[in-house]
Amino acid sequence: MGGTDIERLIALLARLPGLGPRSARRAALALLRQPQARMLPLAQAMEQAARAVKTCSSCGNLDTRDPCGICADPVRDRGLVCVVETVGDLWALERAGVHRGVYQVLGGTLSALAGLGPDDLNVGPLLVRLEQGGVREVILALGATVEGATTSHWLQDRLARFDVPVSRVGQGVPMGGALDVLDDGTLAAALLARRPA
Repeated sequence: MGGTDIERLIALLARLPGLGPRSARRAALALLRQPQARMLPLAQAMEQAARAVKTCSSCGNLDTRDPCGICADPVRDRGLVCVVETVGDLWALERAGVHRGVYQVLGGTLSALAGLGPDDLNVGPLLVRLEQGGVREVILALGATVEGATTSHWLQDRLARFDVPVSRVGQGVPMGGALDVLDDGTLAAALLARRPA
C-alpha cells in the first residue's frame, strides 16, 4: 500500500463525524496493523451494508427491509408517533426503551443557513398516517435548538387541522444534574416546562 493509499484512507476516515485528522490517523494505523482481523472484515461489512440497507418508506428509519423492523412490528403502538430529526435520534430513543410507538424521521430541521426548507423534510408519510386515522398522539422529539424549535412550531401549524394532540419532549434539567452548572437556556427551558409535582 503506497503513501497515497494511506493518505486517501486517512482522508476518508476524517470525513466521518467525530473523527478529525488525528483521530483518523490513529484509526487508520489500528486498521493497517491488523488488516486481516480488522480492515478486511470492516470493508466487507461496509460493502454489505451499502448494498442491503435502505430507507423505510413509512418512517425514514434505516434497515435491511422496507418497512423497517419497527414499522413491521405488530406489537408497536401505531397510535403513538414520535417525530425525530435523524435516525440517530430514533436509535437513541430505542436504546432508552421508553417509546413503544412508531417514529417519523424528518431527515433534518428547518434551517435557512443549511438550506433546508419545508420541502426537504420527510413529513409526507406522517400526514398520510394522520389522514388515515388511528393516530392518538404525535410527540415532537426535536433538539432544544433554534432550528428544532422553529421546526416544532412549523409542524404544530401543519398538524393543527388534525384532531390529534401534539406534545413535545420535556427539556431542561438532566437526571443527576445540578442547577448551578447548567446554562441559562437549559434552566429557562426547565422552568418553563415545569409540571405539577
